[in-house]
Amino acid sequence: MERDSFKTRSGFIIACIGSAVGMGNIWLFPARVSAFGGAAFLIPYFICVIVIGFTGVIGEMAFGRAMSAGPMGAYGKATERAGKGKALGETLSLIPVLGSLALAIGYSVVVGWILKYLFGSVTGSLFEATSVEEYAGLFGQTAVSFGNVGWHLVALALAFLIMIYGIASGIEKANKVMMPLFFAMFVGMAIYIATLPGAADGYRYLTHPDWSVLFNGKTWVYALGQAFFSLSLAGSGTLVYGSYLKKDVDVPYSARTVSFWDTMAALVAAITIIPAMATAGQELTSGGPGLMFIFLPNVFANMPGGKIVMVIFFLAVAFAGLTSLVNLFETPVEALQTKFGFSRKKAVCIIALVGSVIAICIEGIVSGWMDICSIYICPLGALIAGIMFFWVCGKDFVREQIDMGAKKKIGGWFEFASKYVFCGLTIAVLVLGSLLGGIG
Repeated sequence: MERDSFKTRSGFIIACIGSAVGMGNIWLFPARVSAFGGAAFLIPYFICVIVIGFTGVIGEMAFGRAMSAGPMGAYGKATERAGKGKALGETLSLIPVLGSLALAIGYSVVVGWILKYLFGSVTGSLFEATSVEEYAGLFGQTAVSFGNVGWHLVALALAFLIMIYGIASGIEKANKVMMPLFFAMFVGMAIYIATLPGAADGYRYLTHPDWSVLFNGKTWVYALGQAFFSLSLAGSGTLVYGSYLKKDVDVPYSARTVSFWDTMAALVAAITIIPAMATAGQELTSGGPGLMFIFLPNVFANMPGGKIVMVIFFLAVAFAGLTSLVNLFETPVEALQTKFGFSRKKAVCIIALVGSVIAICIEGIVSGWMDICSIYICPLGALIAGIMFFWVCGKDFVREQIDMGAKKKIGGWFEFASKYVFCGLTIAVLVLGSLLGGIG
């Protein structure tokens, strides 16, 4: 079976950016910045992004490309190289494969909420609420079991429709449209909000950091968790996109570019959302669904030009959600193709059926479902991928695969940073995430 691939390096990079840019950037990052000293939070966050981006993201891209396979094929080939047999690696790969499927199922519920709010902002029905309490009631009706099945199914249908067209004709083309539009819309909103009375208070908070938070260990813990969550490191999505990558592509450059634009997306969201909250005299103190579906709609509904801003906001968020959802579902689809030789269309249809049934059943418990995925399964998948590539495959193989196609060979620092620093940080995310009940 001929393996599909990205047609261009830019298409691959944009698809990876689409995978990384999602809810972690839009509702969690602004809340973390607000809760942990404004700009002071950026210091530990940037450090963590640089370390993880220059190790974990590079590793997953190169690992997938080296094995020309997603987690199931890649892990199997890694353990086979080490003389442990393919079965061991394939068994371990079930953690990131099923983890990606589980996260995609939960994520699809959230994307369904976004589409409902996008439709409501276009038709004007979303503006019938006149207070935070009324928006909270509206969200409560949406988030209950079977409260949003129709839009949820639309979200799933859109994701699977993109996927069924393949990598170059589906995923690559969709991301090339949706990601530039996402950035353009958010930058446009940021410029508009900057002209509103009260926005200066938001910028003042962002530019007058509380340096004392840097001496609080919790700040560093949350920055670390946010970096992992934002860069979509789970031993699955980035790895499987890497498996569709041509051998002449510069992996370190691609990883740096993805990390940079993912961080830019988070910063644009912060300089849009925090000043927007300031214009309404509200203080951003928590993330989660309440930010996007209760507080922000109330802010937009009460600002000049707010109706247009709300449409643009939910359209941009829908693009970010769909690109991430496609990436999450791609891992189990690729696994079925690798293990059983299914055609792409057949594999997509199987995952669509399984994913849709389970997704509808968990509508009322999606918060707890997502916590389990983000706290335990995803970091564990990232750790297994790191061990498989950096430890099991061996130093010479790793360096050969990373340097392949690169304009400049990676420095001697990489072995220590990847084997010890990255794997150590991943273990820290698992342990501290469990102790704190979630740091993503």
